[in-house]
Amino acid sequence: MAKVGRMKLGSQGLEVSQQGLGCMGMSAYYGPPKPEPDMVALIHHAVQCGVTFLDTSDVYGPHTNEVLIGKALKGGVREKVELATKFGISISDDEKFENRGDPSYVRAACEGSLKRLDIDCIDLYYQHRIDTRVPIEITLRLVSLRSLLRREK
Repeated sequence: MAKVGRMKLGSQGLEVSQQGLGCMGMSAYYGPPKPEPDMVALIHHAVQCGVTFLDTSDVYGPHTNEVLIGKALKGGVREKVELATKFGISISDDEKFENRGDPSYVRAACEGSLKRLDIDCIDLYYQHRIDTRVPIEITLRLVSLRSLLRREK
């Protein structure tokens, strides 16, 4: 079986597989959530084939996709993947979507993602939707803080 190639992503040294696995459809938006054991097996198969760049978001499910990915990363799989997750869309109790980029939301979203994924570090954390009420410099200044992307032990 041919392995998937690798490439540099951006200028900070992150190397990822040339093909990624978008995980949204496993938990949301394309019909009902898929069976968890099947999706964990799919993620493991992808990683074995060299597809190690996994993409999720806190809004998928909401939150259930990150929990699923966290389960799939157990047993040494985390060390084999580059994990991307997103923030920027808040869902209210009445299921209304709101774009958010304010620092308090970004910090809470990051901490929530780390907890749901059950990991200590997010490899790529990026904004899903722009909050036009908050200057992008304010949002990105917080996101670029390395300490934000690591969970306190």
